[in-house]
Amino acid sequence: MLETLSYLSFLADPYVLLVMTLGTLAGIFLGAMPGVSPTMAVALLVPMTFYMDPRTGLILLGAVYSSAVAGGGITAILINVPGAPASIATLLDGYPMAKKGRAWEALCITFWYSMIGGIVGVLAMIWFAPILANFAMNFGPAQIFWVTVFGITIISGLSGGAVIKGLFGGLFGMLLSCIGFSPMLGEPRYVFHDSLTSGIAIVPVLVGMFAIPQVLDLAENLHNLSGENRLRLMEQARAGGVRPRGTMLKIILNIRHWWKTVTCSLGIGLVKSVIPGVGANVVGLIAYDYSKRLSDNPQDWGKGEPQGVVASETANNCTVGPALIPLLTLGIPGSPTAAALLGGLLIHGLFPGPELFTKHREITLTFMAGLLAAQVFMFFGGMLISRYSQHITKVPALIMIAAVSVCAVVGSYGVQNSMDDVLIMLGLGLMTYVLLKLDFPVAPMVLGVVLGPIAEVNFLRGKLVAEAGDGMFQFFFTGGINITFIIICVLSICWGFFVEYRAYKSKKAAAEVQS
Repeated sequence: MLETLSYLSFLADPYVLLVMTLGTLAGIFLGAMPGVSPTMAVALLVPMTFYMDPRTGLILLGAVYSSAVAGGGITAILINVPGAPASIATLLDGYPMAKKGRAWEALCITFWYSMIGGIVGVLAMIWFAPILANFAMNFGPAQIFWVTVFGITIISGLSGGAVIKGLFGGLFGMLLSCIGFSPMLGEPRYVFHDSLTSGIAIVPVLVGMFAIPQVLDLAENLHNLSGENRLRLMEQARAGGVRPRGTMLKIILNIRHWWKTVTCSLGIGLVKSVIPGVGANVVGLIAYDYSKRLSDNPQDWGKGEPQGVVASETANNCTVGPALIPLLTLGIPGSPTAAALLGGLLIHGLFPGPELFTKHREITLTFMAGLLAAQVFMFFGGMLISRYSQHITKVPALIMIAAVSVCAVVGSYGVQNSMDDVLIMLGLGLMTYVLLKLDFPVAPMVLGVVLGPIAEVNFLRGKLVAEAGDGMFQFFFTGGINITFIIICVLSICWGFFVEYRAYKSKKAAAEVQS
């Protein structure tokens, strides 16, 4: 640990300091842009590091990675559109806080707890890399499949008291993820139009399901933007831009009340993110769900509860360090962004494995030290940008509709430089708008799209191994890890129904009292 910290002196070089500062600011801007994920941000900058010193280049990519994950919370809070997939859970309470005139508080929470989660995650990477990497080696296709099923069961906790609709939404999302060619068999599935040949990428899904319904909702209510309603919305916009004194100090001191949420989110972030294939978006949703269950006021979550933002941002930034553990030690990216970062290693002739900690030890430890410092840079950069980003709440509705629409189209097109993704994004947006009118929650559908390919690929891999061995039952339903996750899945579904039943009884009792 001390040896790694000694490499912080490398950051004293003015050129390296400038690179990290620019990388942090660029990451926040890119992360806040709907459709530009941290993976895309890192991938875009990998070629720029080719002529840099390996240490400087990796520090740049690490700064962009960390800040892009946190930057997604800005637009999630202000306009209900997550700039990055990792910020899906942030908007569940962040946007309601902004509507109540507490946007500055939500943004302060975002970057303060992003820094805390990021620092803890990087320290875990430095201290426990060999141990956690060995633990992740125990997860084969069967274990990852059950982890994915467990992720699907938490849909019940993200459904706002509508477990059945949430589960149907999640299954529908998984069905969407099957569109295209089978990753294992190469057979086309549900390809009834040429635009679906390449399947459905996560960015068009994310933008379509969150941005387009918001645009349509704004357009639908344009006729109300007059008289008293206009004054009310203008007052709401002004309240969103207010920065009350002492907000940051209050947030720092509130950790004594939010310690259960912070501890739960850090634990989930550390454990889940080291398993390859479980990204920050999934970790953020899981942490949100379990923190909600531990909360003393779960009924307030989804209505502007600050702890919802705390849970999401602490967990998703905690994944930055652990997701790199299997990459650096085994060559297995723990997340899509880590896979993009692998390109940064390879173009400098650095191959993941033991040699990174022996032959290239100086480069590796400098990168780890730089990643630790990047968390602090991210906090100050985020607070600086947040001071001005709140003005987005004062933008007229017509301009907001145009701006969000342009970002949605450009972001979707930029994934594969294909208009097919734009058409998919628009189609999913219209469909989601209708489903929202029927009270179907969005988060389970997105989670289904994210988890569907992971579940399918690992099930098919496990099936091939099982058929060559002792059979499906023996492979998928025996072993300590498998049995543990199966039990957790059952308990998770039962808990969702119990929470819904309890809410129903409370609502019924309140109705009886009023009558």
